[in-house]
Amino acid sequence: YEFMPNGSLDRWIFPSRAGREAASSLDWPTRCKIILGVAKGLCYLHEDCTQRIAHLDVKPENILLDQRFNPKLSDFGLAKLIDRDQSHVNTRMRGTHGYLAPEWLSAIITEKVDVYSFGVVVLEIVCGRRNLVRSQPEVDMLLVTLLKRKAEEGRVLDLVDDRIKEDTRRHVESATKLMQIAGWCLQDHRQRPSMSVVVKALEDAVGGVVEFQPSGVVQCSGNASGPLSSWVLSGPR
Repeated sequence: YEFMPNGSLDRWIFPSRAGREAASSLDWPTRCKIILGVAKGLCYLHEDCTQRIAHLDVKPENILLDQRFNPKLSDFGLAKLIDRDQSHVNTRMRGTHGYLAPEWLSAIITEKVDVYSFGVVVLEIVCGRRNLVRSQPEVDMLLVTLLKRKAEEGRVLDLVDDRIKEDTRRHVESATKLMQIAGWCLQDHRQRPSMSVVVKALEDAVGGVVEFQPSGVVQCSGNASGPLSSWVLSGPR
């Protein structure tokens, strides 16, 4: 097993007495790098394996960071294989509260549940807070609901982690696009993009912020500017 000296992502993005100083050192380019790396990992699982692999528990605690903050998905204990000729699988609810897509209630599952969880993780990385904070006023407890409200008000950048707001002022366009992509991933499963489309949108969004090798093996298999809920602003272009 590869040693991941920087541990799991949660200790770097969520303030705590033990991790506040570490969390403040994750600058905007590093956060963008992590988001893009996780997206590419999920794209590989969903589209480049013999069978599609749905991770089913995508969350910061299951994203490990190497010495250079390259992310690796871990903990495949809940993962499910989906044959190429299967449209979905039936399975009992599994995963972590706050990252579960609404369709878990029907138990008819595709890899799109990972896309939803990824959208939540993107929000947590950009905002520097958990998706559910019970100490917040009721209207601000749920990060997904808060994004919807701020988008309707045209103030999504209010949600950016205070520790990197100075940093993101130089990257307003990429910060806005990442919020849009997160909202795009949180739509109804029939409108959610595939991870290959998400990767392409992310590369377009953060190309001026982080250096990366364009994804030669990732094909854009959908319309990156497809229909969006009104609160997602507009689709990544």
